[in-house]
Amino acid sequence: MRVDLFDFELPADRIALRPCHPRDAARMLVVRPGEGCRLEDRIVRDLPDLLRPGDALVFNDTRVIPAELHGVRHRGEARTPVAFTLHKREAGHAWRAFARPAKRLKPGDRLRFGEGGRVCFLGEVWATVAEKGEDGQVLLAFDFSGPDLDEAIQAVGTVPLPPYISARRPADAEDLTDYQTVYARQEGAVAAPTAGLHFTPELLDRLAAAGIERHFVTLHVGAGTFLPVKADDTDRHVMHAEWGTVSPETAAALQAVRARGGRIVSVGTTSLRLLESACDETGRIHPFQGDTAIFITPGRPVRSADALVTNFHLPRSTLFMLVSAFSGIDCMRRAYGHAVSHGYRFYSYGDASLLFRAEES
Repeated sequence: MRVDLFDFELPADRIALRPCHPRDAARMLVVRPGEGCRLEDRIVRDLPDLLRPGDALVFNDTRVIPAELHGVRHRGEARTPVAFTLHKREAGHAWRAFARPAKRLKPGDRLRFGEGGRVCFLGEVWATVAEKGEDGQVLLAFDFSGPDLDEAIQAVGTVPLPPYISARRPADAEDLTDYQTVYARQEGAVAAPTAGLHFTPELLDRLAAAGIERHFVTLHVGAGTFLPVKADDTDRHVMHAEWGTVSPETAAALQAVRARGGRIVSVGTTSLRLLESACDETGRIHPFQGDTAIFITPGRPVRSADALVTNFHLPRSTLFMLVSAFSGIDCMRRAYGHAVSHGYRFYSYGDASLLFRAEES
């Protein structure tokens, strides 16, 4: 499909630079496809009233690490500042990263991160550029590995806010909490599963009291989620792989939900992409572990989930393509037009939507 079909006008003042407090007070647009594409303005706190007992929410429990690294390239006597956003771990000591500026780097370059006396045993973290790829990507091989490297990254890294926020303000102490879900457990993401940012312990308790199950999967969201689609046609866009897992217990529990007539509600596009990677053509969800580069666009049926909680996404983005596949492109264009005209806040710290699948009413 032509990428320009997924374009829309978005005023700059609709981009949220801070989240709503409390989290579950954010606005939520309910979208029911079908004749007329019914829209309803609610808030996230209303979610227990919009779902049914026996439904199940599926959350991505990945935890964001401080994956934004600023360092110095050492080449002979020359010293050059460089920056990286880690996006996919390849081994205990190695990460794929987007470099800025990548043109200053070549394989074999040595990199230093941190300040004397602050990090690990030597007060600094060293890495080598092991490979250089396309789109500003490099493979960094660190001198530390495993838990020692994790500790070092915690010490030298900062929160990798999305570029549409970081271009307008620096990350600060509030983001350490704001850009993390309350149920985050499995470290490895470099971007938050932002639909989950709206959930509070109180809302989770109310959902449980309403008879709505919750289950967890893990997809370590990479920085590739922010990359623009440069191709003119969706068939020519290449997705970056991300690592995820659906446990046998979770797969079985979700099958049980479907068997008794309950609905599966994916919290976030990351959960949905993982569920789709784990499901077969009949919609049955199987255990899964490994990389996924699934690209969901209109014309590809979504079988694993019946509803989707998600934020409002970038024009021409793979995520707007995904929601258009889920609820229909015409309905989503209408929903986004409504959101813009009614003052909804967009992107990672913005408001939410509850989308029902196009077959649902």
